[in-house]
Amino acid sequence: MKKIILSVLFLYTIVAVNAQVWHLDFNEAKKLATEKNRNIILAFEGSDWCAPCIKLECEIWDSEEFKSYAKTHFVLLKADFPKRKMNKLSGQQQLKNNKLAEKYNPKGFFPFVVVLDKTGKTLGTTGYRKVSTVEYINLLSSF
Repeated sequence: MKKIILSVLFLYTIVAVNAQVWHLDFNEAKKLATEKNRNIILAFEGSDWCAPCIKLECEIWDSEEFKSYAKTHFVLLKADFPKRKMNKLSGQQQLKNNKLAEKYNPKGFFPFVVVLDKTGKTLGTTGYRKVSTVEYINLLSSF
């Protein structure tokens, strides 16, 4: 029994250490970006309906290379627009995401990735690209 508990705690620790933090509040992300002097990656996604969004999540965001790099170089901010009822956002979160979309994604592209400086100024934009994680990181860093 002790071995099982220790194994579960060990796995939890590994997951917690390697987990990347996607913020859901723009003001919180800006504050953190200012404190750490980092750019913000703002990702507009349709997590339960947009195939390229799901590919971006699996191929780039979930990769160990991106997680490791982002941990020390970016503040991550996600604006999700799910369509299925079971994935519906709270009214408050939906309002926050709508305001972000009005300002940074008025044409409604998905996925749409915006690199912002710590003040919220757009430095560059992109979407899903079939490239390596390193190439994608280099693109985001080039803005």
